[in-house]
Amino acid sequence: MNPVLVEIYSTVIPSMPFIIAAYALLWAVLLIYVFVSMRGMKKTEQQIAVLEEAVAELKAK
Repeated sequence: MNPVLVEIYSTVIPSMPFIIAAYALLWAVLLIYVFVSMRGMKKTEQQIAVLEEAVAELKAK
């Protein structure tokens, strides 16, 4: 193997667990953010539906 590659791999491989952990943490945070955002959107849609019903009742009077 190329001596330069051996040197590069010897510096990268010991830090591989940290790189994997960082990517796993990034994905976990992203999934949690998406989940929380979706829950918030559902609540907002429910509130909009209630407001639309109230406006429709006021217009009907």
